[in-house]
Amino acid sequence: MATATAKRQPRPSSRQKSASEALFVWSGVDKAGRAVHGDTRGASSSSVQAALRRQGIKIKKIRKKAFGGGKKIKSKDISFFTRQLATMMKAGVPLLQTFDIIGRGHENPRFSRLLFDIKAKIESGSSMAQAFKAYPLYFNDLYCNLVAAGEAAGILDNVLDRLATYQEKTIALQGKIKSALTYPIAVLVITAGVVGVIMYKVIPAFVKMFNDMGASLPLPTQVVVAMSNAVVNHGIFVLIAIIALITGTIAIHKRSASFRMTVDRLMLRLPIFGALIEKATLARWTRTLSTMFSAGVPLVEALDSVGGASGNGVYVEATKKIKTEVSTGLSLTNAMNNSHLFPAMVLQMTQIGEESGALDDMLNKIADFYDREVDEAVESLSSLLQPLIIVILGIVIGGIVVSIYLPIFQIGQAV
Repeated sequence: MATATAKRQPRPSSRQKSASEALFVWSGVDKAGRAVHGDTRGASSSSVQAALRRQGIKIKKIRKKAFGGGKKIKSKDISFFTRQLATMMKAGVPLLQTFDIIGRGHENPRFSRLLFDIKAKIESGSSMAQAFKAYPLYFNDLYCNLVAAGEAAGILDNVLDRLATYQEKTIALQGKIKSALTYPIAVLVITAGVVGVIMYKVIPAFVKMFNDMGASLPLPTQVVVAMSNAVVNHGIFVLIAIIALITGTIAIHKRSASFRMTVDRLMLRLPIFGALIEKATLARWTRTLSTMFSAGVPLVEALDSVGGASGNGVYVEATKKIKTEVSTGLSLTNAMNNSHLFPAMVLQMTQIGEESGALDDMLNKIADFYDREVDEAVESLSSLLQPLIIVILGIVIGGIVVSIYLPIFQIGQAV
């Protein structure tokens, strides 16, 4: 018997068009007796069967498609989805069909469920921006505002393309920052673990040997032995205190706006890393404003999302003041200058953009410039930190080893 795929999916009724719909996989025969199969969204298997019967399809098997738990949805998933959505819309693929294609083809079941739920909301009459707003964990205000602007202006495909580019560059920038910080943190953690093992296991064995010899210990060895005794006797309490400190700091950071502001201010003043964080923040700030302004979002409204996208509380507060001043008639350049956070180059290029009517292009050029600056800073940090960490590691481990063997050398010379 010939096998064919049903070419037409039944239109769900208004009652079925809800986020609670499920996807049902079915197989059967059509009016001509040919085997057909497909999948259809519906509130229940009976409603799907009824809709298919109206098309002349006799169902033999039907089951609800099971989705596993799936992995956590990451920002890369959202970025890739945005790029796919923009590409398909530019190619003329209908919106609902686009969600269907991407949802079925995605390897993460949790993300597939998310897309099917959004599709159901759009089918029930919601705009795309409204459907995205129902899931703020994955689609922030910036994303939803840009989509709303694109829908209102009839340039949704272009806006999605710009949004995808913005997300890709933002993720790449975050990756560069993480790569600059991961290596030194990992080495320091490993060093602490090695030193802890030496203090807890190795040195006590040498101390016993020294006591049996009755040898007097030199000062460096006495210091190391004292540290070892502290680790053995109080190490568990120190470890608990460190864990409690880290956990408490994270909890306070989440709940206290003033504490977050203090941390963000200190981050910008850190030696070496502060300049890198500032450049990354400026890149995010200018690229976000460029993306929103080029999508047709009014400047004052665009500034609502720019501060939060910068990722630093100092710039969030400054952006609020900039928005207030711009709304009263002050130029963007002067408002930015009053915040005392933006370098002269940024102010000059912003002024040129305002005067020439190409503000979005100038802001994008600024963001590209700081992206390159971050690249160079990361490379410089990597070349600087690697030998520096090796030297520090050699001094710490080598100092401990030498202090352990000093008494042995002294005994050897006496003999």
